[in-house]
Amino acid sequence: MKAYVPSRSPCPIGRASRLLGDRWVLLILREAFLGVDRFEGFVDRLGISRAALTSRLGWLVEAGLMERLPPQAPRATYRLTQAGEALAPTMAALRIWGDAWLPPKAKDGESTSPTA
Repeated sequence: MKAYVPSRSPCPIGRASRLLGDRWVLLILREAFLGVDRFEGFVDRLGISRAALTSRLGWLVEAGLMERLPPQAPRATYRLTQAGEALAPTMAALRIWGDAWLPPKAKDGESTSPTA
């Protein structure tokens, strides 16, 4: 498992991007906000490899954004911590921005337009 190494940047955006800049991390957090709390649930919803999920959940637990309950159980539950829950406005802002500025690509014969 690739270990999470916190940023030493004096900039809070630099420190946050060290963890949150990973694509899988944001998607795992999205699923956690939607109620997914089991390893298999993340695998099923995201299509992420088990190795990548193990690594990213480890990062999130180590960074204090999620907790594993019970800590050493083979079938643990992953839950957002207070620090993880505090990302709710950030996740909502990313969703709103993505809807407005990154519309889904149109399939043949369909049109898409920004919602903003």
